[in-house]
Amino acid sequence: MAPAKTAATKPGRTMSAKTSAVNLVLVDGSGFIFRAFHALPPMNRPDGVMVNAVFGFTNMLARLLSDHSGTHLAVIFDAGRVTFRNDFYPAYKAHRPPPPPELIPQFALVRAATEAFGVPAIELPGFEADDLIASYAAAVVRAGGQATIISSDKDLMQLVGDHVSMLDPLKQKPIGPAEVLEKFGVPPAQVVEVQALMGDSVDNVPGVPGIGPKGAAQLIQEFGNVEAVLAAAPGMKPSKRRDALIEHADKARISRRLVELKLDAPLPLPLESLILRDPDRQKLIGFLGAQGFKSTIQRLGLHEPAALKPAAPAASGGFGPYECVSTIEALAAWVREATLAGRCAVDTETTSLHPISARLIGISLATAPGRACYIPLAHELELGSPPQLSPAQALPILAPLLADPCVLKIFQNAKFDLRVFASAGVSEITPIDDTMLISYVEEAGLHGHGMDELSALHLGHKPISYDEVTGTGKKRIAFAAVALDRATAYAAEDADVTLRLWDILRPRLRETKSLALYETMERRLIPIIAAMERAGIKVDAAELRAAADDFATRMAAQEIEAYRLAGHEFNLGSAKQLGEIMFEEMGIPGGKRGASGTWTTDASVLSDLAEQGHALPAQILAWRQLAKLKSTYTDALIREIDPTTGRVHTSFAMAIAATGRLSSTDPNLQNIPIRSEEGTRIRRAFIAEPGHVLISADYSQIELRLLAHVANIPALRESFIHNEDIHARTASEVFNIPLANIDRETRRRAKAINFGIIYGISAFGLGRQLGISPGEARDTIVRYFERYPEIRAYMDRTKQEAREKGFILTPFGRRVFIPQINDKNGAMRAYAERAAINAPLQGGAADIIKRAMVRLPGALVAAGLKARMILQVHDELLFEAPESEAETAAALARRIMSEAAVISVPLVVETGIGGNWAEAH
Repeated sequence: MAPAKTAATKPGRTMSAKTSAVNLVLVDGSGFIFRAFHALPPMNRPDGVMVNAVFGFTNMLARLLSDHSGTHLAVIFDAGRVTFRNDFYPAYKAHRPPPPPELIPQFALVRAATEAFGVPAIELPGFEADDLIASYAAAVVRAGGQATIISSDKDLMQLVGDHVSMLDPLKQKPIGPAEVLEKFGVPPAQVVEVQALMGDSVDNVPGVPGIGPKGAAQLIQEFGNVEAVLAAAPGMKPSKRRDALIEHADKARISRRLVELKLDAPLPLPLESLILRDPDRQKLIGFLGAQGFKSTIQRLGLHEPAALKPAAPAASGGFGPYECVSTIEALAAWVREATLAGRCAVDTETTSLHPISARLIGISLATAPGRACYIPLAHELELGSPPQLSPAQALPILAPLLADPCVLKIFQNAKFDLRVFASAGVSEITPIDDTMLISYVEEAGLHGHGMDELSALHLGHKPISYDEVTGTGKKRIAFAAVALDRATAYAAEDADVTLRLWDILRPRLRETKSLALYETMERRLIPIIAAMERAGIKVDAAELRAAADDFATRMAAQEIEAYRLAGHEFNLGSAKQLGEIMFEEMGIPGGKRGASGTWTTDASVLSDLAEQGHALPAQILAWRQLAKLKSTYTDALIREIDPTTGRVHTSFAMAIAATGRLSSTDPNLQNIPIRSEEGTRIRRAFIAEPGHVLISADYSQIELRLLAHVANIPALRESFIHNEDIHARTASEVFNIPLANIDRETRRRAKAINFGIIYGISAFGLGRQLGISPGEARDTIVRYFERYPEIRAYMDRTKQEAREKGFILTPFGRRVFIPQINDKNGAMRAYAERAAINAPLQGGAADIIKRAMVRLPGALVAAGLKARMILQVHDELLFEAPESEAETAAALARRIMSEAAVISVPLVVETGIGGNWAEAH
């Protein structure tokens, strides 16, 4: 690579290895992509794909070809996240987050850029780019040549020597033995020894706890290598470092294996094929023009007016017509198109909306706005229809695309599609993005996040409805029976709309400051929650039937008592009959008629009457509670048990609750009563598999802890820090009673106040709950705020913030919109104010448990445990684990959950272990 004006016009670059000593330049392509992406501002080509990393890489490669001498050149890339190191240490790099979605489409474009310059792009499954760089460098040194590594990666510094040098591509700074010695305190040959002792938290290399870079360098300087250090440890002066070396010797040895680069990895291309060659001029011009890199074309002297026109973006006006894919060749062409695009929207058509029973009918893909297809797989074809591919034909062709780390797969409600694909045998789908969740983190509480609603809101387009293609009522047909032309128009449009929504919503994550929340929490939870749903929880059907029989017996007795109180039989489920009996026949005062003219008999009315001492309303309330538990849980759960697994598989809704909480359906397991006898009876039916136990891990008083944090209340913070009984402390402060004299009833009243205040309880509501007059309750609330003025200040501040911005931020940056905060209706406005006050607390609690959920599966695997997370209910996580590892798994769950966030008071997690959920809770 003799100096020349430009790489593209340099004459006579082709050179034989026989005529000169080999000087091999090895570019760390994977490392540079990330550096360029984070160093350069966002840049988009005409079709909207971000290309800042491609631009940085392209200019780096052009400068390299121009300024640095060499005879051979290759760019080395990582082939995937899993390598041979994971075979002997599964936790290696387990905690690394996936790459940003804006970067994923650029991976394929960087490889295309490399090829456009005529430079080999090399990768090898099972090995890291660093291993290939090390092996090529070793090979060229054995052949008597030199190697120059273009990278600043500290892991590659162990290779530096007389015949191997490094160059930082951004700083243009050479890295030789002197620079390595300055950084590590040891020469290059001993870098691996230092790295083994100090470990690397980013790559999850354990090292020896407590030994940092300086300590590791001192030990290696004194003893020479890791084994010598470990051998000398028992004779060292007693210290924490000595004890750590002895206790964690195995970690040091495994760490050395992890950090040492392979020098004998298979070489995908021989050295002879890496000889520098001139690029194909037209190919290079075409690639740079397609990306819109006019400045690079000018700088390289490739002026050619026709080439300066970037590739026209795909049509984005109309929705359809779309292609129905019915041959292997057509499907392969779509896969190639999606691969080159670096992104594609994916959608599935299924037999059911419940993922446990849903089976694939077809798949749709979109590669650009207006460019989409539908792949029917299980339609009932009419005579004369084109043939359709079978799943056995189509899925093996699609699977490599779905698993390709360089192609971003975009879904609307990705969790559902991932489960459908998993049921069809396609379990590796990565990386993914979800337009539903992107919208959710940007505007939770402002509107719904279904595709049709988002399409109308952002695209001004009403998609074809399911009813339009399947009919309604008795005339509805299964989607598998829909003609292929109509099915294609409907299904492919879904993928097209999803892609267009992504183009609009994805860039707004930075604008709304929601990117970190989405990337580190919501997106990473998709496969985790999908795995929880697939796992399900085992249910004892016999126990449920016994509970149902018990509830039915008690309901029958309650019916008889209600008849006695009313003076005759009636339908307890009829609100009309009940109202007439209470307010007309029995003459109970206080009745109100609804808009239809019938008496109102909802739960609030019956509760008021029961508190006034009326027996029939109290009896109806008790009957209704049992009826609801029987119908919603005992009867329904038996029907929901999967006959194959013996488990129920709830579906978690990730984008419903404005505060970020998960909810569940089919069945709903979030609302089982916690402290009632009936709720305990139902929880006893949730059991562990033989040889296993259930582990419950529950945050203690997390919303009160968050209140102490966000409102900055010294008294409450002090109580939590010193592990005091917060309700007894409140009783002492509010009622002026010494802490030692607080009895159970007084504590109960303080507890009601603590929780009531954060939910915006009124004096009337608190009085009813405590059995005191509204006036007395009002005085109690006044005393409470006098003792804790910070709470009143927090409430006022939060309401004002909501009025000004329209939303509230949780402590972790989640935006919770409060649409009715400025409503003219006083009742609606008061409701919105209570929601605003509660949002940072309930939303903060949701964020904290989600942060823990992101970390727990990897932590369990890293610890070598078979325990798995199977359920989340508000502030509680439920695990199923072998009996032999229950205590270890419980301790790990406590640690991870308590460390999920750092706030001004401790996060306390209570765990329990049992054969069923009631025992564990």
